[in-house]
Amino acid sequence: MKLSKTSYMVIVLGVVASVFAVLWVMRGNQVQEQERLNDELYVATMLLDKVKSEEGLSQQEGLETQISQVLSQLETAKATLSQSTNSIAVSGTLFDIAGVAGVEITNLSSSLHSAGDWEGVTFSILPLTVTVEGDVPGILSFISSLNRDLNAAVINSAVITIPEATSEERPSANIQLSIYTYQGG
Repeated sequence: MKLSKTSYMVIVLGVVASVFAVLWVMRGNQVQEQERLNDELYVATMLLDKVKSEEGLSQQEGLETQISQVLSQLETAKATLSQSTNSIAVSGTLFDIAGVAGVEITNLSSSLHSAGDWEGVTFSILPLTVTVEGDVPGILSFISSLNRDLNAAVINSAVITIPEATSEERPSANIQLSIYTYQGG
């Protein structure tokens, strides 16, 4: 059974939409985890203040231990955002991911770093644009691997272009992503 161009486009759009949905959910889970840790820290701090005024030192030690654990988890979450954004290292990682996925990076560009702050956490943002060529499964594998292997990166957009079967052009994707680096604070 031969599928029309429209059918192929619908299938590709469905796959792309699925990839974006998965990426969106994964990023949301990361944000929710950090918010949960911040909430736990806030609750533990409030309980510690209440214990100091009402119950004494016996429960204070237990709550201080809980605060230490929550602070340790928060530092672990911050360390995830601290992934180095050294352009050479990032480029090497991107080329490694492309090699495993079986695609070729045909363009890699970056604009200037920018800075951000979210609830007192200072970070820098390295925007990157990556263009790859290869077969569609390889391109999808590359995009999925970017999300998995670059913990502190967010894929802002991924546009896959599939030329007509009669064309000598190969399928390609233009991917825009931002890499976040923790700056302290």
